[in-house]
Amino acid sequence: MGTMLRRRGLFSIALVLLLLLAAAGSCAAAARLSPNYYRRSCPRVERIVADVIAAKQRANPSTAAGTLRLFFHDCFVNGCDASVLVSPLSSDSSPERAAEINLSLPGDAFDAVDRAKAALEAACPGTVSCADILALAARDLVGILGGPRFPVALGRRDSLRSDARDVEGNLPRTNMSARAMVRLFASKGLSPREMVALAGAHTVGFSHCAEFAHRLYGFKSADGYDPRLNPEFALALQRSCAGYRSDPTVSIFNDVVTPRDFDEAYYKNLPHGLGLLASDAALWEYPPTRVFVQRYAGNRTAFFEDFAAAMQRLGSVGVKTGWQGGVRRRCDALD
Repeated sequence: MGTMLRRRGLFSIALVLLLLLAAAGSCAAAARLSPNYYRRSCPRVERIVADVIAAKQRANPSTAAGTLRLFFHDCFVNGCDASVLVSPLSSDSSPERAAEINLSLPGDAFDAVDRAKAALEAACPGTVSCADILALAARDLVGILGGPRFPVALGRRDSLRSDARDVEGNLPRTNMSARAMVRLFASKGLSPREMVALAGAHTVGFSHCAEFAHRLYGFKSADGYDPRLNPEFALALQRSCAGYRSDPTVSIFNDVVTPRDFDEAYYKNLPHGLGLLASDAALWEYPPTRVFVQRYAGNRTAFFEDFAAAMQRLGSVGVKTGWQGGVRRRCDALD
């Protein structure tokens, strides 16, 4: 009996040490990232990305919101490693981009990263990773829309694999409860506060009607729509989305008040039933997340500061450095 207890004790100690080593390895990887990573190898990296991204945003104003979503989808599946950028057309297998939840990722976002990569390959061949380009592009586009500026640590390596089977269960769904989203974000090392701050990206961009149609038609309520929706808003959405089955491209701005501005209006909308997605409405209903919705709705400075900090944290999730990955020649291909 004593021997068994000693073995259990040793096993527990070994397990704790393994967990500590894993955590230390993750922190060490993030610590190797630096804003000055390309100071000698490609000193104009930020200016080159900024110029390309600004031109793309001027030509296609939907680029900003799409790139933010692309960055999030990349980091939440095996870390920020550009694996979501791999095109099914360039791979013999089925990459992350082919997963059902990623099929609606906008082409303008992928194109923006590809254009920046081409410019950097001309200036600094084989030097800047696609993962770093995506992180810089997301940051720059937030600033273009009037959001906060913040430093981006660099030095991520690109993944040399991408598999659609890795996606399921790693990304929030539009009908998720706040409690479930908190658990998912916690699994990525992100707090409820960071989760709500990152949700503020919904202050720009749009969602396809299919993503929230269950709230509008045949809902089990007296009016047939989700009672959490503002009645006038619900009726307007029903009219706008009436043909979504025959035309899946029909979409609605996430923030119908100031759809093109990066501001705190998204949070102000939620208490009034103007949250488009069920997952948006859930943030207001769940007390542990409602407190942050209230904070950001009344304080743009607090939102901007927390969003900037949360984006930096998001950008360090599961990063690959050194020998863990490579620098792909093209962002849409693994070779």
